[in-house]
Amino acid sequence: MSVRIAIIGAGIMGADHARIVAEDLPGATLQVVCDAAPERARKIAEECGAADVAADPVETIRRSDVDAILIASPDETHAPLSLAAIEAGKPALCEKPLSQSAKECLDVIDAEVSRGRQFVQLGFMRRFDPAYRNMKAMLDDGALGRALMMHNFHRNVEAPPNFTGQMAITNSAPHEFDVARFVLGADFTAISVFQPAGVDASRTGAPVFMVLETDKGQLVNIEINNNAAYGYDVRGELVGEKGSILLNSPTPTRQNGQMMAYERYAPDWRSRFAEAYRLQNKAFLNFVRTGVFPAIASNAWDGYCAALIAEAGVEALRAGERATIAKTNKPPLYNR
Repeated sequence: MSVRIAIIGAGIMGADHARIVAEDLPGATLQVVCDAAPERARKIAEECGAADVAADPVETIRRSDVDAILIASPDETHAPLSLAAIEAGKPALCEKPLSQSAKECLDVIDAEVSRGRQFVQLGFMRRFDPAYRNMKAMLDDGALGRALMMHNFHRNVEAPPNFTGQMAITNSAPHEFDVARFVLGADFTAISVFQPAGVDASRTGAPVFMVLETDKGQLVNIEINNNAAYGYDVRGELVGEKGSILLNSPTPTRQNGQMMAYERYAPDWRSRFAEAYRLQNKAFLNFVRTGVFPAIASNAWDGYCAALIAEAGVEALRAGERATIAKTNKPPLYNR
């Protein structure tokens, strides 16, 4: 029987997810596209062959002709809609962040624990990216020896209006927080945050540079620069005792001309992580069918960890000093 999926949010991410469901997930049906703007929902529904459109997200979640939810609405709605999905007993794939509030993430965790199972798969799709998966495999099979350091940078062409240095920590960096935890199999215990001299943290697109410490003694640095101008560029290097592994940008072509050889950067994240999104959504479909949470996917606990790290990062930036990261005890439900 086909799994009937409702997508909540018909913006850029919702539209991309709708296309994946419609075109790349055999056994899934795009049942409803829900958005506060009916014309936007209707456009995506027509393009992707959805059976219906809606405007009320909670009522959409409760519909009897919907088996699973894909939440791609604005960030502040993620935790409340995840709670509504849990209440309805329906699995949800929720775009990151689960919440920018660690306390709100704990509310979702408490709801899952009370039901005795996981419902929410969180959209930290880099865990499914082949390059990051290969990096983790090399570490896990001993090829690199013990991990020592991980270097990461995350650059965008241009920051949205009013996107501050603090928001670089709370909105952009959580992808790096999560994938570093995933690759290293470690948790962060402290964070320090720096900015170039003369940079105002409240300025749009202000870059930040973070140094994090893990519970295994490793160091992780993360550069977030949302006004890099030249293109979307995500890179990383894992350094071990026996060698290192670098992420290569999956650029399909290289151009030659005017005495130069060059590769073009993507304008945003979608082409770079297209395969990661497809594999993530495929894993979600299998989760809905079997009830078995995907082995490598992020869950509500991972969302809590990312929010907690970001909160500590904002405090470290404000205070100009190293901030410790203290988590609550992890419920057994989330032990892998």
